[in-house]
Parts: sequence; structure tokens; C-alpha cells
Amino acid sequence: MLDKQGIAKRIAREIKDGYYVNLGIGIPTLVANYIPNDMDVVLQSENGLLGMGPFPIAGEEDPDVINAGKQTITMLPGSAVFDSAMSFGMIRARKVNLTILGAMEVSENGDIANWKIPGKMVKGMGGAMDLVASAENIIVAMQHVNKAGESKLLPACTLPLTGVNCVKKIVTELAVLDVLPGGGFKLLERAPGISVEEIVKATAGKLIVEGNIPEMVL
Repeated sequence: MLDKQGIAKRIAREIKDGYYVNLGIGIPTLVANYIPNDMDVVLQSENGLLGMGPFPIAGEEDPDVINAGKQTITMLPGSAVFDSAMSFGMIRARKVNLTILGAMEVSENGDIANWKIPGKMVKGMGGAMDLVASAENIIVAMQHVNKAGESKLLPACTLPLTGVNCVKKIVTELAVLDVLPGGGFKLLERAPGISVEEIVKATAGKLIVEGNIPEMVL
């Protein structure tokens, strides 16, 4: 199965030349390290940056240059810094082509829960609410199962929702799946060494398997 770096590497293959992309907190931030150098892609950080680069080399971090998750980042030549009002104006005006988010749960009809676990302290929903309400293309990077081995791809989310009917694609340590408009997870690819049967067992929501399912190419 894939580790977090492998999930990020596979998601990077979904990014197209000329895209403006927002990377959420967690696994999505790692995607910045795997965008091909010959591809013209602009990464947007909701705290007010266009032109985010890969993570800095150890010892070369600038504490004043951070992403929405407060991680130190780099800025590419030609990047721009602005206030969060302008940043969210870009998001709400649908200027961002692709949003990549982490999730605690995703339902078979594309609902996402990624901001709160009842009973645990939380600072707030953050920018995720605006991103899922405005983005036309959302890919989720997440673990297929929790630490207890229970599926996080469900018939319906059990945690408080961030957005409804918005997720288009999911990449986990086990598989790549589309969320179909009529509901259900369609299996597209399996992680190297992972069988279809293992993915079926790990998916609680409706899973559609058609034909031979290829292994991911990373």
C-alpha cells in the first residue's frame, strides 16, 4: 500500500498544465513536491499566496513564509502575496481549477467530513467550507481505513459535514476512486501489491468494480 508520499505523488498526476491549484492541510501539501518542473502550475495558499513552491531544504526555512497549515514553504519566482480577503475572493469566484483536500470521512454521494471530531477541541472549520462550496473539482487525499481498520469511505458520513455532494475523486493508500454523480465509489486503480478483494473489504460504501483494475503508475 502507499504511504503519504505515495498518495501525494499519485495525486500530482491529476494536475494539468496551466492549472491554479489549492492544497489543503496534511497530505495535500506534499503534492507540491511532485509537480513536474516542465509544467506551468500555480499553487494557491488560502492565507494569501500565489506561486507556492516545494517545501524548503532543512536549514533554509523562512518562518515568515508559511502555508495555511503554518508549515514553512518556498515561493517561486513571480509569486504574489496578498491578504486573505483577496485569497477567498479568488476561491469564491471559482478562479481555482483544482482543490486537493484531506478528509476524515467521505460518503458514497460525495459528502466530505474533514474539520471536526465531536468532543475534541477544534479551532474552526477554516477555509475548507469555502473551498468545498466553490470548487468545481475536488480530489481528496485520505487514508482508506482508520487506526481500528474501519472504513472511512461510507454510505453516509457520521462526522459533522464540511460539504455535500462535492468530492469528485479520492486517492487512498489502497486505491484511486471516482465518486459517481448518482452515488457510489467507482474503482479506477489499485495500489501496487493491493488486490481488488482487499479494497472491497476496506470500503463500507457502495463500491463499483468493472473489468480489470490496473495498478497505479507513480
